[in-house]
Amino acid sequence: MQQQKSFAANEQGTLYLVPTPIGNLDDMTFRAVAQLNAVQLILAEDTRHTIKLLNHFHIETAMQSFHEHSPATQVDKYVTMLQQGTDIALVSDAGMPLINDPGHPLVQAVLKAGVSVVALPGANAALTALVASGLPAERFTYYGFFPRDTKGQKQILTLVGERLETAIFYESPYRVSKSMAVMKKHLHPDTQVVVARELTKQYEEYLRGTLEQVDGWLNGHEIKGECVLLIEGGKALESSSESVIDQTLPLHEQVTQYMQAFQVSSKEAIKEVAKVNQVRKQVVYQAYHETV
Repeated sequence: MQQQKSFAANEQGTLYLVPTPIGNLDDMTFRAVAQLNAVQLILAEDTRHTIKLLNHFHIETAMQSFHEHSPATQVDKYVTMLQQGTDIALVSDAGMPLINDPGHPLVQAVLKAGVSVVALPGANAALTALVASGLPAERFTYYGFFPRDTKGQKQILTLVGERLETAIFYESPYRVSKSMAVMKKHLHPDTQVVVARELTKQYEEYLRGTLEQVDGWLNGHEIKGECVLLIEGGKALESSSESVIDQTLPLHEQVTQYMQAFQVSSKEAIKEVAKVNQVRKQVVYQAYHETV
């Protein structure tokens, strides 16, 4: 058990987690500027990037680099400085520190040493996109970057399809279309999705619609800028099988119906038709391939 009184008088220093703008410099808060001026040291993910922010707001505080490849000895050094009374601010390249950015080992070590950690509120791409997406915001899960491997994609989308909450991912503009194609294999085509890009910048854009609609639009357009991908929860492909498949039709027609509805392969459709009709896959496989 640890109790922290963030603003009580203390001989030790404090580690401040200071958010920075995700695009528009006007989103920098007065408190964030004041705090960066007040500390004795700023730890930045990329000093070449952060120096532009400091220069813009005329902040002359000393700065050092701290990133995911920083050695453990650096963490120990900063903990010692804090214990000796130095106030330190941690910033990332954009947005809230520790959200898909380095810093967690430092925060853990600082708290273990009994030093206060204070977070300032500020810009965050995931929450900014969520509240403007039109998707339910009372319950949501942020998953980080969309998985790159097939196994990870299937696992995460299975979870998204089962849970009744909005899912939020970060995604590269070069992979959004590929991610949509993967989503179509696991989620219902009527699933509501939103792609938010270039948030707070001049070319900010939201693409809102069904999975089918947004995927179709992306296939004919190139997009740029880092993206936030939001997905309606609880729309697993499997959960809608029974309502889509008309069991009064012959098995081979049910397979065709399912393929057209969800844009999946015959292999996947045969599996679902067999499950709905409670027969072996071989039975459906034979019925379908005798007609093609």
